[in-house]
Amino acid sequence: MAQSLAKLVTHVIFSTKNRRPILDEGVREPLCAYFVGILRHWESPAILVNAVEDHVHILCCLSKNHALAKVIEEIKKGTSKWLKTQPGDLAEFHWQNGYGAFSVSESNVEQVRSYIAGQAEHHRRMTFQEEFRLFLERYNVSFDERYVWD
Repeated sequence: MAQSLAKLVTHVIFSTKNRRPILDEGVREPLCAYFVGILRHWESPAILVNAVEDHVHILCCLSKNHALAKVIEEIKKGTSKWLKTQPGDLAEFHWQNGYGAFSVSESNVEQVRSYIAGQAEHHRRMTFQEEFRLFLERYNVSFDERYVWD
């Protein structure tokens, strides 16, 4: 085949350092827009980005030209630098070290999109840690609880 073609829909999840509930409503919308811009730059267009107080969900089409780890490194680095310039208690902001990334089939994109859009409501019933454990179990990802959180 002469041309490389790919569609890698990916659901990425990561939290603030120590799940600190620092992302107030005033910063979330511009933060999500900033994520979208960085993702576009890294050839990984966003389908939807949504943040709550202590974590973010990203649904994007991962670039065929850049590794997942590099794209996540760049979006975390860029948004962290941006957040530190915002008003409030963000001067010492950090994202957690790790992340979760899960493949999404084309037939499930709308379901995942709806799930991400409903984060505020969803987290009235469940913590980030409970949610993340469920994703790890659903995707059959082995993990050691001692190393998942920071």
